[in-house]
Amino acid sequence: MNARQKQYSLYSTFYVVVIIAVLGVANYLANKNNKTFDTTSNKRYSLSDQTIKIVKGLSKDVQITYWDNQEGFGAAKDVLNQYTTLSSKLKVEYVDAIKKPALARAAGITNLGTIIVESGPKREEAKGMSEEQITSALVRVLKGTERSVCFAQGGGEKELDKSARDGYTAIKEMVERDNYKVDRVNLLETSEIPGKCTVLVIPGPKFDYPAASVESLKKHVESGGKVLFMLDPPFNVAKMKISENKLLVDVLGGWGVTLNKDLVVDLSRVGQMMGGAVLANKYESHPVVREMAGRPVVMAFPRSLEGKSTDKTTVEKLFSSLSSSFALTDLSKAEIDPNPEKDKRGPFTMSVAGSYKTGQENKDGRFVVVGNSSFIDNGNIQLYGNSDLFLNMLAWLSADEDLISIRPKDPEDRRIQLDQGQMNTVIAISQFGLPLIALGAGVWIWRKRR
Repeated sequence: MNARQKQYSLYSTFYVVVIIAVLGVANYLANKNNKTFDTTSNKRYSLSDQTIKIVKGLSKDVQITYWDNQEGFGAAKDVLNQYTTLSSKLKVEYVDAIKKPALARAAGITNLGTIIVESGPKREEAKGMSEEQITSALVRVLKGTERSVCFAQGGGEKELDKSARDGYTAIKEMVERDNYKVDRVNLLETSEIPGKCTVLVIPGPKFDYPAASVESLKKHVESGGKVLFMLDPPFNVAKMKISENKLLVDVLGGWGVTLNKDLVVDLSRVGQMMGGAVLANKYESHPVVREMAGRPVVMAFPRSLEGKSTDKTTVEKLFSSLSSSFALTDLSKAEIDPNPEKDKRGPFTMSVAGSYKTGQENKDGRFVVVGNSSFIDNGNIQLYGNSDLFLNMLAWLSADEDLISIRPKDPEDRRIQLDQGQMNTVIAISQFGLPLIALGAGVWIWRKRR
């Protein structure tokens, strides 16, 4: 009996050791190969393509330190642990600032929930716990140098500080969140573009630029500068008059970009839903739009353009309108009335990107031309891929190709909006319909059992 008990005890001990070993190995492998699945429709709990690209492409070590108390570590780990699974070069440390006050003071920590991102001598503080704020701090640490986006003034361009529908306050905030400094340049007051401008934006001038201003733009690009031209159709109607800006158009023509004097509209079912705005979803292979598939761009009142390379420039098409679009050539009429028999039918090129050969190594100028400036105003910037397109253009122009991607999005608002009739229907069904059905079923069962 004693021998059997010892044998059973030995077997039991062996089984327990095997089970513990299996669980330990499984736990180790699970930690090393952490996999999560996000089933939300807009991938709310997944990192964006941009963040994934940046973290996976790390070439140097990055340290993220989260300062809080023990109770706050759980929520932080839900976000930060997603970063650590992407690259072995990124480490995260959680420090209890309450238990280690001296260490927190030495690190300059004054508030709980502070996130510090460090790489070598560079140190940045994330402005919050969201992915966008953490990735922005990571980008600032990696880039190290200040980048500026200058918006041109002096020709009736879109206004950065105007909060109305046709203003640019929203895109200004987005550009600053992408770690650019926003500045202004008055083309009527300067003979040359300031060197501080990493990218110069021409946001839909209404008036002709003088020859000196056009010459400064030409010289800037041909000397290695980067410019984004957004030029609207030259309307000639009572409430919307936009000059042709012939001198500037001629300069672009010399670089291989032809701006057509037309208005592109789309009166298909999709276009009519957006008031005749043009939906563009046919992208080419250029880095600006390479990752835009599935995210169309909406442009209200754009013009078409054409691009071809010259001996000094390389010009590539970015995207086109749908085949259901038309190009109206009479820009003096307020009515949008395409004639299928007369007006040219799409698709039309909406934007091109080009490089100017300066002859100096790594010093080529870059330019992007778009036949519309309203696709990034306050009334349109939130539509589909409009903001991503603009920020990708800035990234390519500033030679930050690693930032070209789809950026973090705000959580999707999926609330159901009911009108009064629908609300009355819900009330009637819930307060009267369902109780009557239950009462009727009870009466039926009672009569059947009698």
